[in-house]
Amino acid sequence: MTAVFLGLPTAPRGVGHLRGDRSFPDAARESLRDGQLRANLGHATSTIRAKRAAVVGEVPDWAELREAGRALKAATMARLDEHLVALEEQVRARGGTVHWARDATEANEIVTRLVQATGADEVVKVKSMATQEIGLNEALGAAGITAHETDLAELIVQLGEDQPSHILVPAIHKNRAEIREIFLRTMPGVDPDLPDDPRRLAMAARAHLRERFLRARVAISGANFAVAETGTLAVVESEGNGRMCLTLPPTLITVMGIEKVVPTWRDLEVFLQLLPRSSTGERMNPYTSLWAGVTPGDGPQEFHLVLVDNGRTAVLADEVGREALHCIRCSACLNVCPVYERAGGHAYGSVYPGPIGAVLSPQLTGVEDNASLPYASSLCGACYDVCPVAIDIPSILVHLRGEHVEAQERTTPEAVAFRALARAMATPRLWRLAQRAAGLARLLARGKPTLPAALPPPASRWTRTRDLPTPPAKTFTQQWAEEHGR
Repeated sequence: MTAVFLGLPTAPRGVGHLRGDRSFPDAARESLRDGQLRANLGHATSTIRAKRAAVVGEVPDWAELREAGRALKAATMARLDEHLVALEEQVRARGGTVHWARDATEANEIVTRLVQATGADEVVKVKSMATQEIGLNEALGAAGITAHETDLAELIVQLGEDQPSHILVPAIHKNRAEIREIFLRTMPGVDPDLPDDPRRLAMAARAHLRERFLRARVAISGANFAVAETGTLAVVESEGNGRMCLTLPPTLITVMGIEKVVPTWRDLEVFLQLLPRSSTGERMNPYTSLWAGVTPGDGPQEFHLVLVDNGRTAVLADEVGREALHCIRCSACLNVCPVYERAGGHAYGSVYPGPIGAVLSPQLTGVEDNASLPYASSLCGACYDVCPVAIDIPSILVHLRGEHVEAQERTTPEAVAFRALARAMATPRLWRLAQRAAGLARLLARGKPTLPAALPPPASRWTRTRDLPTPPAKTFTQQWAEEHGR
């Protein structure tokens, strides 16, 4: 199969773990009641923000690098089909096998079949957003194959039977004491006197994982980038677990979203400067692993690359929304977002939380399947300011909100209310009557700056999640008339 389906707006919408079971407001209210969660998030995000600001401030040409990243991504998306075909040719020329998956179901079937062909009943995994997106671990489990996460944070989440809440730091919602409790409860043979010291916790995880690394016959990875020019795949990480997965098992399967390709080796240079500083606040990643196909006698002897669409061609068809595909998964937007810092990643109900998730997940699934996410933002613009490839997330959020409104039936209470408001604002006599009626709401406010949240339906659906300011004692036109005369 070749990439002939790319760019078609009729390509299947994404499926997998992207749809939220609850609306964002309902989930966020629950998160806000968890004081420990808010404390964990506040401490972690403020620490990452400070580290990022320090290392970005060291680079005199950061603005130029950021613009280079933006331009490269835009140019790549414009010719994505050509770059993917070139990548396929180079990977095959170096002894690898390329598979194309239209959606999560196809991707899971391909990977499961490849693992079963080796006779293995377990795999080790490098942290991968793409495999989370398609629900690969669950698909493998249904086929009797155990997937072992090897990234420390992913391991914590897996052992705790939890869900990731951050793109870069999946266990950001857990503190050291909570991690210690998970290890004591789930790791066989762990020291019962294990303290919550980070170094000791990391050593316990290393001992737990080492046995799995040495016996694994199959590894599954994601990819941060793929170079079309050379067929080279790249994974950047901080712990060395990725290097173990990419070199020890005889079979390596990489699952990659089609937007991760870059045209040339020189292009990779730009992103390897942008990504570490924006994600972990480091000048460069401790481990940057690059590989191309198969090298006899060195590393995996069987390599498969699974290229996943899962709604991405539908996103490409949107001239405004396609910019979300430029994301390099640094998570800088999460760490500065006031909404994420208070509500946490689980409130988004999607693999991709935070501002980028609020624009990416609805597009991959269709806006109506995640209709509340484009509203999970104050539109403050902090996400755009820190994005290393200058994705205009606030503008995409507004665009998606418009799509949601246009998709609604014209008979919803909100639609009826706004039609009535539009008519009143277009008719001076009705507008004056509406202003007088609104003034009566001052009685409900009892001198407070906002109206009470417990207004009767249907107004309560608005005030439950928004502050409604108390109407002023005098309207603007009344004040103008008093100051300037009629």
